[in-house]
Amino acid sequence: MISREEAYKIALSAAVRLPTQRVSIQDALGRVLAEDVVSDIDMPPFDKSAMDGYAIRREDLFNELRVCEVVPAGHAPTRPVGPGECAKIMTGAMVPDGADCVVMKEHVELTGENTIHFAGKDTATNICYKAEDTAVGDVVLRSGEWLRPQHIALLASVGCTTPLVSHRPRVGIIATGDELVEPAEKPAISQIRNSNSYQLQAQVAAMGGLPYYYGIARDTASDIDALLRDAIGTTDVVLVSGGVSVGDYDLVPTILKRCGFELLFESVAIKPGKPTHFGVSDAGFCFGLPGNPVSTFVIFELLVKPFLLKMQGHDYTPQNVIMPLDEPIEKRRTRREAWYPVVLTATGSVRPIEYHGSAHARALPQADGIICIPASVTKLEKGTMVHVRQI
Repeated sequence: MISREEAYKIALSAAVRLPTQRVSIQDALGRVLAEDVVSDIDMPPFDKSAMDGYAIRREDLFNELRVCEVVPAGHAPTRPVGPGECAKIMTGAMVPDGADCVVMKEHVELTGENTIHFAGKDTATNICYKAEDTAVGDVVLRSGEWLRPQHIALLASVGCTTPLVSHRPRVGIIATGDELVEPAEKPAISQIRNSNSYQLQAQVAAMGGLPYYYGIARDTASDIDALLRDAIGTTDVVLVSGGVSVGDYDLVPTILKRCGFELLFESVAIKPGKPTHFGVSDAGFCFGLPGNPVSTFVIFELLVKPFLLKMQGHDYTPQNVIMPLDEPIEKRRTRREAWYPVVLTATGSVRPIEYHGSAHARALPQADGIICIPASVTKLEKGTMVHVRQI
């Protein structure tokens, strides 16, 4: 049994970078950039007004001023602003030469048909200066960036309409177990519905991968072998849930070896998720995941997700917040660290949710995150500051 940190290092060091392709900007969400993106323009491309108002010379701030023109957004001024003059200007419009500040429309009084007077005590500049955000040639996004909606806006702003990205990892998903039926079926007295496969498909899709579902393998070597060989070679990574522990019907590790996988680890010091396997072969990679839904979810979050993103060139950093516990948590002393689901409260604390163990399917939908209790710790007191890994 190895530590989670060691398992993480082993898996990520084995990751192989996927090929690249160009995609349209509309299809870039959730993809990982494979090149630096450079701006082809200054942003802003000119000195622009930050609000509706009047562009003036600051030395004329308290003088009556004649409105010499109106400058809408999308139109260039026709003349500079001279002494005793101002230009009525709209938000985002180009500031005329000669003007060095914009006074807010709300702070101006009309003194005549075409004259104004500043009614305030002072004004900010209210100008967004040329290239203050980005200059031509600046690198605005680095290779390895995992693209979110705000990144798409930036790509559009610099004219990058076909970014170079890594291929999406093709992920085969197999469930094992005689007790499993598909969600559309009513389970018999000894059966349960197959939830892991659909959870994993959603987790893969959420991080930009392409899930391929191969179905349920019964607890026979021939069935597991057949589905595994179907997935190998047509996907980059295979996820097998269930059948990875030490029971009489836990056949997955043996079948993985038969299919040419070298198992780099077979047990991780983590609860839930101890019987996690990771294998490599010439045809790709395989994670053997525990059969209970919380275990499967947690191991995907801690190991599989970073691995799939590493294949795309992204070094994943989870979103953590540090907050105090609002009630204590206890656990048995074991050799394994434990992960518990929690909610974030409106008062800025963390509350453990009711949790019955790794088969408790209703626990995670209620949770905002998970926290880690080290192996050597048996109790976290109320008020203890904990790192919450948001999910």
